[in-house]
Amino acid sequence: MQASTSNGDVSSLAPSSASASMDRTSQWVSSPDIPADLLIRIADDVFPLHKAVMVPNCGYIRKAVAAARGGATATVDLDLSALPGGADAFDKAARYCYGANFEISVRNAAALLCAAAFLDMQPTDGGLARRVEEFLAKVGLRTLPGAVAVLRSCEGLLPAAEEIGVAQRSADAIALRICNEVLFPTRSPPEWWTAELAALSPASFHKVITALRCRRAEPEVLVAAATAYAELLLAEVLAADGHAADHSGMHRALVESVVAVLPSTDDAPLPAAFLCRLLHVAVTIDASAKTCRDLELRVAAVLEQATAGDLLTVALDGAGERVQNVDTVRRIITAFVERDSAASSGGGANGRSRRASLSGAGALQQGGGGAMQTVAKTVDEVAAEIATEETLPISKFVGLAGAVPKEARATHDCLYRAVDIYLKAHPALEEMEREKVCSVMDPLKLSYQGRLHASQNKRLPLQAVLSALYYDQLKLRSGDEGGGGGGWDAYGNGVMRSSAAGSARKQAKEEASLARENEALRSELARMRAYVSGMQQSKGTSSRGKKGSWLRTLSRLNPFKAGIWAKDTSSIGDGKTGAMHSVKPKRRRFSIS
Repeated sequence: MQASTSNGDVSSLAPSSASASMDRTSQWVSSPDIPADLLIRIADDVFPLHKAVMVPNCGYIRKAVAAARGGATATVDLDLSALPGGADAFDKAARYCYGANFEISVRNAAALLCAAAFLDMQPTDGGLARRVEEFLAKVGLRTLPGAVAVLRSCEGLLPAAEEIGVAQRSADAIALRICNEVLFPTRSPPEWWTAELAALSPASFHKVITALRCRRAEPEVLVAAATAYAELLLAEVLAADGHAADHSGMHRALVESVVAVLPSTDDAPLPAAFLCRLLHVAVTIDASAKTCRDLELRVAAVLEQATAGDLLTVALDGAGERVQNVDTVRRIITAFVERDSAASSGGGANGRSRRASLSGAGALQQGGGGAMQTVAKTVDEVAAEIATEETLPISKFVGLAGAVPKEARATHDCLYRAVDIYLKAHPALEEMEREKVCSVMDPLKLSYQGRLHASQNKRLPLQAVLSALYYDQLKLRSGDEGGGGGGWDAYGNGVMRSSAAGSARKQAKEEASLARENEALRSELARMRAYVSGMQQSKGTSSRGKKGSWLRTLSRLNPFKAGIWAKDTSSIGDGKTGAMHSVKPKRRRFSIS
């Protein structure tokens, strides 16, 4: 408060300021002929008033005039630039003191309350504050648009609006109108009210969300409010490419403020697609690490609801053409696995919100195995999509595909497809590099069709092919030894089958095995013939003895001599019968192929 006295009048002011001030007040000052003895300055505006009118109605001005020097007839110059609401609010407050007409609306009601509190306008009849309170109770806060307008007007009056409670009252009124609208819709579509919230700042929206939680609003209401508010408020950011230098700072601040006021995952788990889009924008505009990590954890909490397209939205760059943010997707998957592991061990069972479990946020803790398999399938689809990126390093591909434990997948067919696509898109990889790519999958967990394809896939490293073939032959041999009543399932577990079903499956496996081995044996036969020919030229008759030995060995390996190569044990040297003696020629053949 700055007060000073002078013996002059309004004519001592600058001509332009005096003329503007007189024009502004001449319409409502009751005695314009009486010289003004009170000058109120608010920024560039000057109000020439009378102490006899303002002092009885404003305690603030009364104290300032009493503290001023120069006597009762001196003109008091008072600076009220700190008045909430500025010159417009003081204009209406002065009109009230002079008994002139003025308008109270949802846009100026909060400012008038703050101005009345600042000026200490508290006469016995309630004064200006009572009139504004009546307006709010009967008109201003009776409708949702009106309550939103009042709360929005409070944004420029902080902290005064919070100190007198008008901001909180407006937020409570908005929450009440939303709950009533959800129960008893008055307009179409039913969620029309979500668009009204877009006019609020993030801080004001947070007040509304807090008020809704205090009223125990359903999670669906919180989700609808948060998603609609973020999409409407961030429409420009979501539509932009995120690289405009003149807007990146503004967009970054807006995204960070919106993410900070989103409802918690326990209260209202937001849709995975929406969170992935928001995370993509945050990463593209280089938002703070805290904001990005918050969004990553939110996505991880509802990852079983996400599709491969949602995760690809995060992985791609701002233009949506190149794979750039694989590490972000990997961190999301890792957070989901850690969350699921903690829930399975019982670490997250206590203290969980009942509302969260009812609304779906606790789905990860309940039946986590099904959620893990769903996420594993989604991750395999994402890995297959990004595998075509020529610049994608092996470490990033392996890190993404291997983020889900191997045992979480019932079968590795989808993962094998992603591996095969990566190997096909990167044909220049060496053997060690291809083995590293294939390390994310277990060939023994491929289905029969998957192992059949892998055994003929020349892009796979030799070790992976041998693992698939060895597993197939081991199952075939075990099925032969066990007779027609037993066999193996797709995971290597022994199961009993009917003789008819076992014979049919065994016949199909034998035919597929013969087809694979036939090609390998032809190559082996050609090599051995060349070897025998060379030995024959160099060693004469001794080589003929070796040739006869090799030919006898080849005759034992001929799959068409006895029907099935695995059962041809008649020529093995020890003379004993049994399937175990066929293991040695099997290993030798596969090591050559």
